[in-house]
Amino acid sequence: MPTFIETLPEVFVSNTDITSQVYQAVSDGKLKKIASRLYTKNFVDDPEVIVKRNWYYLLKEYYPDALIADRTALENRPAEDGSVFIISDKKRKTELPGITFNPRKGHGKLESDLPFINDLYITSEPRTLLENMRPSRARKGSVSRTLSQEEMEKRLDKLFRLKGDDYVNQIRDKARDIAKEIEMMDEFQKLDDLIGALQGTRETELKTKVAKARKGEEPYDPDRATLFLKLFEDLKKVAPDSRSTSSLSQEERTNLSFFEAYFSNFIEGTEFEVSEAADIVFRNTIPSERPDDAHDVLGTFRIVSNYYEMSQVPADFDDFITKLKYRHAEIMAARKEKNPGQFKTRVNVAGSTQFVHPDLVKGTLRKGFEIYRALEYSFHKAVYMMFLVSEVHPFADGNGRLARIMMNVELVSVMDQKIIIPIVYRNNYLAALKAISNDNNTNPLIRTLDFAQKFTHSIDWSVYDRAREQLEECNAFLDPIKADREGIRLRLPE
Repeated sequence: MPTFIETLPEVFVSNTDITSQVYQAVSDGKLKKIASRLYTKNFVDDPEVIVKRNWYYLLKEYYPDALIADRTALENRPAEDGSVFIISDKKRKTELPGITFNPRKGHGKLESDLPFINDLYITSEPRTLLENMRPSRARKGSVSRTLSQEEMEKRLDKLFRLKGDDYVNQIRDKARDIAKEIEMMDEFQKLDDLIGALQGTRETELKTKVAKARKGEEPYDPDRATLFLKLFEDLKKVAPDSRSTSSLSQEERTNLSFFEAYFSNFIEGTEFEVSEAADIVFRNTIPSERPDDAHDVLGTFRIVSNYYEMSQVPADFDDFITKLKYRHAEIMAARKEKNPGQFKTRVNVAGSTQFVHPDLVKGTLRKGFEIYRALEYSFHKAVYMMFLVSEVHPFADGNGRLARIMMNVELVSVMDQKIIIPIVYRNNYLAALKAISNDNNTNPLIRTLDFAQKFTHSIDWSVYDRAREQLEECNAFLDPIKADREGIRLRLPE
């Protein structure tokens, strides 16, 4: 039979039924008091960590009628200072290690409000947006109960980006009905005006850059803009190696470009044996069963082997867009269903990553290009340009190949070494991209592309057979999953 201590959760609120047992357990050193009526049997972790881990269970104990509301309902977590905002009949706030429960009077749970953890309820999204239009002031050292206008602009812009105009309009309609029910028509009018301003139909003054950009009909993705700036800042801290290729012969350029096109397509799932790809490129042998795949390789090779085209960096933003569309049209010429040279009209997704919304493509590319112009070294520009195109994913397909083309344009334009991504290095490359997208960690991508350039620079491209032999010796053609399983890595030639 379990003991009294074993029946207790990690942290709990004492009551009259167990007061004597709790007092005895504290005396015996088996429980520790960490706040008013609050005890824990965890003597290892800090009280703040324990409370934050269990805040929603404790909320129900202190405020049985709690309705999570205001900032907390919008952010779905305690504020930075540990504040949790609720509606409750109880007036007094409760301060615990790391968490403060802040009740206020208000209309109780509506039919549209949502169940939350531990039999709690949280206000619905329309009600939450409505109630966050109510002004509040932050006391010294704490956050305000509701969001500022700047925060609301960013929140609504994100809704537009992720869900679209129709969804936001539905939210507004529901908020209107709720406002009538709980007598908050003044707050609804503010919300209505703010949404209208973001849609460009109202003249309400906007405060944030992202909101003004949306109203100005070229909205952008601020989260991506932040990523681009982070990569820019981290690139500026790196001194790139000099890997010049000023004396490459025509034969060397052709061989390097073949393997560049071959590997770039292989990364995207267009898989041929090397000899098949060589027949396609050098002997124009198009396999009858895979003509479109063959043209993908040919289209990529046609661009990357044209060193005049590959030396043309964008002069300004309009030229950047023109070059993106032209190069995409070239590599995707056989894929008419993918609209070669035309920006996407639907959101594209890879795994858990949702790329930039079609409505935000041009504005986000513009923000990224503004940052790109301040870079000095070709390697920095190459890394940045590749990530910019890859992260925006401006087209329905072919974005990876286009991103790597734009990367190598920056290098060829100053006669620096191109970067190729061999098959065995595919997972390293994709993982490095995810590290920025998901974790804001730029270092893996910088290191990965630096080694890839070093590897490319080490291969003798003068003779096709010799280059292929070296690539094989360095494990370049190995399946990345098999290579990872067997501990085999891409290595430099001896």
